[in-house]
Amino acid sequence: MQTARRIVVNQIGYPADGEKKAIFWDEGEFEVVDAETGAAVFRGATAAPRTDGASGDSVAAGDFTPLDTPGRYYIRHVRTGDRSATFAIGPAPYEDVHRGLLKAFYFFRCGTELTEPYAGPWTHKACHLSEGIVYGEPSRRLDGRGGWHDAGDYGKYTVPAAKAVADLLLAHEWFPDAFRKPLPLPETDGRMPDVLHECRWELEFLLKMQDPATGGAFHKLTTKRFPPLDRKPEDDLDDLYFLPVSPTATGCLAAVTAMASRAYRPYDAAFADRCLASARRAWAWLAANPDAPNFKNPENVHTGEYGDDCHDDERFWAAAELFRATGEARYRDEMKRLAGRPFSKTALGWADVGGYGTIACLLHDEAGIGPDLRDTLLAEWKSGADRILRTADASGFAVALETGDYIWGSNMLVMNNAMHLLIAGRLFGDPAYEKTALDQVHYLLGRNALDLSFVTGFGDRAVQNPHYRPGVADGVADPVPGFVAGGPNARLQDDVARQSLAGLPPARCFIDHRDSYSTNEVAIYWNSPAVFVLSRWSA
Repeated sequence: MQTARRIVVNQIGYPADGEKKAIFWDEGEFEVVDAETGAAVFRGATAAPRTDGASGDSVAAGDFTPLDTPGRYYIRHVRTGDRSATFAIGPAPYEDVHRGLLKAFYFFRCGTELTEPYAGPWTHKACHLSEGIVYGEPSRRLDGRGGWHDAGDYGKYTVPAAKAVADLLLAHEWFPDAFRKPLPLPETDGRMPDVLHECRWELEFLLKMQDPATGGAFHKLTTKRFPPLDRKPEDDLDDLYFLPVSPTATGCLAAVTAMASRAYRPYDAAFADRCLASARRAWAWLAANPDAPNFKNPENVHTGEYGDDCHDDERFWAAAELFRATGEARYRDEMKRLAGRPFSKTALGWADVGGYGTIACLLHDEAGIGPDLRDTLLAEWKSGADRILRTADASGFAVALETGDYIWGSNMLVMNNAMHLLIAGRLFGDPAYEKTALDQVHYLLGRNALDLSFVTGFGDRAVQNPHYRPGVADGVADPVPGFVAGGPNARLQDDVARQSLAGLPPARCFIDHRDSYSTNEVAIYWNSPAVFVLSRWSA
């Protein structure tokens, strides 16, 4: 990895009408230079330096917000001569990144050939076409083709898939103008936005994860062990297993298919009806199995567990989405009952999904959920947003991560926090929330202690070697563009991280190495909140 420059910026750029700051390791005067003419077009001075606890660095912010002329620029420190990356200022500087983040889901597709017109050099043949064995019932086989590979492996998991689809559907609902331009995809037809085509690819698979016999959702479809890192998708021929039904998977399936029934109704009423029927059947399983045990990997299965000791939040989300989709009192009553249970009502992760239930409640008509519940949920959302603001304000890089938040997938936390803030901005009208959400974008795209864009293919110093099996096996020098890498992880949970990063402060516990799955893996549910957030500045 290259040594970080002593001035870091968002390597893509800044919205012309937004706040613009660079982070300096040396305080003093700086100039913003037009990259085409070499002329200094702005001069300023940094604020006083401050210690960033997560990196251990003393850094100073330099504000050049008044510069709003579209163009390409870099920053030069007057005394030291140090330079930043070149970046853009413009009305919609993240449009290409946003499209790359969304197009990445096409590259996660399973069960289909990725061809050159749509995949460029990152092609592969159709994969994982065999029927899956229902675990514990060796004579029972089901169709599990389609969907998205979950991450750098080839597993397909119901719970994180639901988060990813929910983020994309919310992005389309909140920022529809960001999706007017086609990607393209094989399904592009101009009739329906491509984000909905891509979500449908996963939704069709999730419908297959509903056990025809019971209505519950299988937790995952994987082989018993991860394949070697250099195995092509089409060469991964080990037996696939539908792992047992779980309440978390069933709750997530009910929630996301109910959500989808609303999103697709203007475009395909028959598909919307299928989704809603699936949601109702999944809810029936939840109602009949209130004490169902949470999922644990069987002893001979060693793929991702996605374990979760609480399923009240998944049930709350499902009830809220079904009430929003149908208006039926039985779902409203369960939503209100579950809202009184002790779980986070603001979390937007794959394990803790209560925030999605809250969003569904707050977007419903006030008369439906009632003023008491609405006021409670609004207060909790605002409290969470204010906590995120305080965390970002305490960071030298304005990132909303506390020292203990540098975990596996820390960049998901960054983007989840930005989602939370954008939603708070719309609910409460305070521009501070949106400003800090944009700071999280700056962190993701290079304004961080590593001077690294965590999005492959975007930025002059971007992640180059993600932990991603098709990318290791395809022989193409450059990675698929648009993948969000997991980010710094102070827990050092793979051999490369332990050998290379021991003793470093949390914000520096990242290595751009294909074997560092705990810092440099990619995942659908790390990309999805980034799509939501970048949608705000991509229309």
